[in-house]
Formats: sequence, C-alpha cells, structure tokens
Amino acid sequence: MTETQETFPPPPEFAAAANVQADEYARAREDRLGFWAEKARTLLEWETPFTETLDWSNPPFARWFADGKLNVARNCLDRHVEAGNGDRVAIHFEGEPGDIRTLTYAQLTEEVKRAANMLADLGVKKGDRVAVYLPMIPEATIAMLACARLGAAHSVVFGGFSADALRSRINDAEARVVITADGGYRRGRPSGLKPAVDEALAGGDTPVEHVVVVERTGQDVAWTEGRDKKWGELLAAASPEHEAEAFEAENPLFILYTSGTTGSPKGILHTSGGYLTQATYSMFASFDLKPETDVFWCTADVGWVTGHTYVTYGPLSAGATQVMYEGTPDTPDKGRWWSVVQKYGVTTLYTAPTAIRTCMKWGEDIPAQYDLSSLRLLGSVGEPINPEAWLWYRRVIGGDRCPIVDTWWQTETGAHMIVPMPGVVDTKPGSSQRAIPGIEVKVVDDEGAELEGGEPGLLVITEPWPAMLRGVYGDPQRFRDTYWSRFENTYFAGDGARRDEDGDIWFLGRVDDVMNVSGHRLSTAEIESSLVAHDAVAEAAVVGAADETSGQSVIAFVILRADAEAGEDIAEELRRHVGSDIGPIAKPKRVHVVDELPKTRSGKIMRRLLKDVAEHRAVGDSSTLADSSVMDIISQQVESSSADD
Repeated sequence: MTETQETFPPPPEFAAAANVQADEYARAREDRLGFWAEKARTLLEWETPFTETLDWSNPPFARWFADGKLNVARNCLDRHVEAGNGDRVAIHFEGEPGDIRTLTYAQLTEEVKRAANMLADLGVKKGDRVAVYLPMIPEATIAMLACARLGAAHSVVFGGFSADALRSRINDAEARVVITADGGYRRGRPSGLKPAVDEALAGGDTPVEHVVVVERTGQDVAWTEGRDKKWGELLAAASPEHEAEAFEAENPLFILYTSGTTGSPKGILHTSGGYLTQATYSMFASFDLKPETDVFWCTADVGWVTGHTYVTYGPLSAGATQVMYEGTPDTPDKGRWWSVVQKYGVTTLYTAPTAIRTCMKWGEDIPAQYDLSSLRLLGSVGEPINPEAWLWYRRVIGGDRCPIVDTWWQTETGAHMIVPMPGVVDTKPGSSQRAIPGIEVKVVDDEGAELEGGEPGLLVITEPWPAMLRGVYGDPQRFRDTYWSRFENTYFAGDGARRDEDGDIWFLGRVDDVMNVSGHRLSTAEIESSLVAHDAVAEAAVVGAADETSGQSVIAFVILRADAEAGEDIAEELRRHVGSDIGPIAKPKRVHVVDELPKTRSGKIMRRLLKDVAEHRAVGDSSTLADSSVMDIISQQVESSSADD
C-alpha cells in the first residue's frame, strides 16, 4: 500500500474547539501580509511596534517587521511571569538515569537571567556568537535563551558530531564562547562531550576564549586553566536580576549548520521577529495548543532545527508546559517513552517516522501496557511518513481518536510550512496536505510550470515567509546559488512532490531520492511505503543505483519483522509485491535483507551510504552514524546475498 484512499475527519468536539477554523485560509489569502502582521502583533510583545511588515526590495534577502524591536527571551519567559503564569511548569525534565527536574516559568526565567549575566561577565554582547554543545538537558535551552536575551547568536552543534565537525562550525561562526558538558547519558551509561571540545580546540587556531562546562555526569575531564570554567559556579555567582534589552526584529538569533553536506559547513542564519512569529503561530495552529491544559512533548534533540523551534522557542513563546527527555526510547526498556507519556499526562507527541517504525517493529503489546489516554494530538516530522506507520501511530498510540499532523518544513524554513490543520482537514495517511495559512507553495516541472493532477514535480515556495532563512552565514552568494538560482525569486526546497485530485501535497523525498528508471520518475518514499506495507517488513530503504540499461535501477534494503514468517524466496516475494502494488517499472532489481539500516543519532537513514553499497563502491564517510559498524555488517550481508544469486 503506497497511498490509502481512506480519510480521517477530526473528532467533532476537537474541530469545534480548534484554534484554527476553515476561514483562516481565506483570510490569509485575501491579505497575506496583513495576516502575518496581525499574528506578529497578537502573539508577541514588541517594545517598539513595527510599521512595515515585509521589505522584499532586495530579493532573495527578506526583512520582516524590520523597524520593530523585541527581545526573544522576554517573549519566551518574562511576559508569562508578569501575566501571572510564573507558577506554570515550563519544563518537566526526565533524565535517562531517572533523575527529574521541574522548572516553572518563574524559575526558568531566573536561571536564564543568571546565565545571561554569566555570559555578559565573559564579554558576550550583541552580535557575538556562542557555540552550544550539550546533551538534552535544561541547560541547553537556558543557554540558548541567555544568548537571545543578550542579542548574541547561538550556534548549537548536535552532541553526536565529531570534534572535526565541531571545530569547523566553531570556526565558521567565529564563536567566542563554547558551552558544553562533561557528558550526557545514552543507553544507560555516560558519554563524554568535553573531550571532543578539547580536541576541537587543540592547536589554538580558533576564536574561542572561554569554555563553560556543565557538570552533568561527574566524569573526570581534562581542564585548561584560564579557559575552562564551571557552569554551576559561574551561575551561582551571577545576579538573578537582568533587564532584557529589545533588539531589532532582524537581529540574528541563531546559526544552525545543516548536516550531511559536502565541503565547508553551511550555516543557516535565522533572525528574531519573523522566526518567532511563525514558530509561535504554528504552536497554536498546527498543534492546537491550549497552554492552560496541554503537556507538549517534542522528542527531537536541540541540535536539530526541530529542537530549536519545537523544544525551545515555539513552546516557551506560546506559554506551554513541555517534557524534555534525555536518552533513547529503549532505555532502560522499550516502554520508556510510553511511561513518560503516562507519567506527565502528555497531550501532544511530536516525533519522527523512524521512531514510529521502530516502535512498530517492537510490537504493539509494549505501548498497550501504558495509559496513553491523555494524548489528544500526534505529530510527525523529519521525512515522509509511510501510510502503514501513520495508521499504526493513529491506532496504537492515538487510540483511533487523535488527529495526526504530518508536518513538512526544513532547517531553512524555520517553522512549519505544510501541515493538515488538525481541526479543519480530513487527514490522509502519508500526506502533509496543505500549506499553512499565509504560506504559498506550488508543484512545478523543470521549467517552473505548475503541475496538477498527480504528476510528480518539484516543490517551490513562491512568496517570502516570516521564518525563512536570511542567508548562509558569511556567504550570500552560496545562499543565492543553493536556494534561489533554479527559479527566479522562487525558493526551491529540494524536495519532489505531487498534488492529488483534491489539491493535497504528497512528498516524494529529496530530489536526489527521486529516481529516473527508463525515463520514469519514481519516488524512493513510495517504494519504501509499498515494502513496509508487506506483513513481513518492519523497515525499508530504497536507493537508485546506476544501471547501464535503465539509467537507474531500484535497489531495496529491508529489515524483517521479528515474527515474520519469511521463506527463502522472501526477496523475490517482495519484488513481486512492489510490482503488483505500484507497477512493474517500480519492481526492485534487488532486495537485500539486512539486520539494521545506517542511521544518524537523530534517526535519519543515510541512503547515500546504501547507494555506495548498491553501486559496489567504497562506503563513504560514516562518522555521523549512531553505529558506524552497521555499514560493515550491511556490506557483508549484501556480498553474501549477491554470491548466492
């Protein structure tokens, strides 16, 4: 099954009380800039009100609300306390070892004020950059907000990245301070972070003046006198009083480097007012947030954009109570996530298709042991979700009552762009469906002509949006070349998509993941969905390999379900299944049964490494994998299966 015709309307009581109603789309279309100006004014606090909504006089460089001034941290913290919500829980922290910490808005505000004073004492000021290399602990959010309070841009580097990757990001952003920890916890044991910082800074050819170390695990770490300082000691000595200064709406908020790129790192630059407007709006619109009653949980790491927008800035600006969890879904057991949902009464869960498919593989008897009745909305993020996983998520986790918001957006877009609004849209398993109000997108062919009727094409964004990236840090030409050169004054997202007869958008994966087999454009996501729909398959990854005859051939890698009754000819059975489901042209040339797939620490499948195996090349850089030995095992299994042919 690659696409189900079944649709799921929102429950009537959900739709009646939804924050966004159907007329919001029409209002946004009638006056798009007026729509975003209204959201900026009603959702945020401005010290200096803006008079101009958008300056698009120098495309592709946009300026939103540019003559207005605000402080992002104040919007996330102080204003809620002053409105009488200081006792509301901001963060329920659950550490992997089982330690817990609860921070109210008043407590979090004081911590951020102290951290801002601490950084100011180290010389950090407006316009500076601070690198953050931390595990999923409250100090990560505190550090980000302290930078925002000072008008300094943070550059968060995912804790799973190597010392080389960290060094390149520190140097490109010219960060003066690094905030790190001795380590974090993962799969039941402490994992070091400070050693990677020391290695990254070895040789002294960096701009870093100070390294501030959070003592999380108590591990012994090397110490450089004069440079290294303890977070706890500095924070305790810092004043709890700090007046937040308002900065221009276009003041840089953060730089986030995209992963998996070749050559030098690509720093995506986001600014303050427009980004926070769209992030906050999406909390109320996409997630139908009710701050007084909801408990929100985004499982993403702060090292990725999802953790920026839907762990730090979006939930806190919206005044939400949220869960922050350090660790993996299977530590100490495979029920850990569901025990957290039960413990805190989580109402909104936002996670990745990879995690959903992993839980599917473990079996539905595990979540069945927990009370998940508090959930009222489910979200998906990171890659197209196959309908089989969507339906399992809805039935097993959502009890057939929770709307699912399958969200499409990117590091570059800053916040949600295409989402089925949960109180308005009859959802379709596997489709993100509609651009949110105020966003304009099209599916076009290679010449830029709009496509309809299900024909596959390229997704483009035709009008500037508030949370859009403002550039590639330090390299404006790279910004133009990467995102704006294919179609004039139009943002090319790099994703393939199609619109169905209802006008709903279905994503086909990255353009690199759209194969050309004998002149036919085939989606890797569509073939993967077909494979996973087979009773024997738990997970699948598909790549296009060079083929002398057809240009490219379809090569599939599958993990079988533990209880699958698969015979020796399972590979041929799966080939026939895809051929019957999609058509003969989509039938994989080879299906390799493997034990694992190569995944990064964030759960994304590294298909380029599978392409190396499929094309019999030496496997490329696997340093960002959660377990780099996986590729050796896959290569051996593929060689063995090929030898048996």
